[in-house]
Amino acid sequence: MAPEHKIFDRGLGLRRRQRVAAGAQNVDFLLTRVADDFIERLSVTRRAFPLAAVIGGYHGVVGARLMGISGIETIVACEAARELVVQAPGLRVQSDEEALPFRNESLDLVVSALSLQFANDLPGTLIQVRRALKPDGLFLGALLGGETLTELRQSLLLAEEELEGGASPRVAPFADVRDLGSLLQRAQFALPVTDAETVRVTYAHPLALMRELRAMGATNTLHARRRTPLRRATLARACEIYQERFGLPNGRVPATFEIMTMTGWAPHESQQKPLAPGSAKVSLTQVLGKDR
Repeated sequence: MAPEHKIFDRGLGLRRRQRVAAGAQNVDFLLTRVADDFIERLSVTRRAFPLAAVIGGYHGVVGARLMGISGIETIVACEAARELVVQAPGLRVQSDEEALPFRNESLDLVVSALSLQFANDLPGTLIQVRRALKPDGLFLGALLGGETLTELRQSLLLAEEELEGGASPRVAPFADVRDLGSLLQRAQFALPVTDAETVRVTYAHPLALMRELRAMGATNTLHARRRTPLRRATLARACEIYQERFGLPNGRVPATFEIMTMTGWAPHESQQKPLAPGSAKVSLTQVLGKDR
């Protein structure tokens, strides 16, 4: 991919994740929430998935929870950061999410929790996932959506415009539900479904949120970011704006995380197919009545 088309500096993101790997289990509340949601979704499929892969495996929290599901026999954690992947239980492979190491039609299940939003080529990655799935295999992917960290983004933007005369891109752009549905169709997944959930947590101070983001290795890796550090005066003003605009009566501040979940199946002849255009036997006028 040409440099001008790269949104994220993935090398920088990898180095940051490696630096914080030792404490990853202390800030994995979002990953745990996504893992629990995956378990709930898989429990109603009533299907066996003997061989599963976790793309963007982090330190193994998602894979460890999936191990308790009946019908999943083997889980492979796929993670680019060595210091993270060595913490994952079971089988593991050090590999970038944009260059998956799996053979075509080799996996029954692929899940990905909160890593693919940092892919420069998300369409290409989804195509790789679909190819790696056996016919009628399942993909479950969770990404952060457009409302994520809206309070922080607004506060930083206003502070930089006020004190520095312009804003630097500091928080990653996110896709929306319709975008993800289109991407699943483009990657030729069958029965694509996308949905979104908003999670709000509170912090004692905006700086506490920023420290937690740093501990997650989730700080700014945009190629278009300003290379100079944020000035103390600008940071202080951003915190003031955050508390003024979003502060709660108890003195704490909220932070929004929008979690979007994608579900898609590798095509198989047994799956439901949409009816061909013009094949309806009853007209809409008959159903609704002539006067409607």
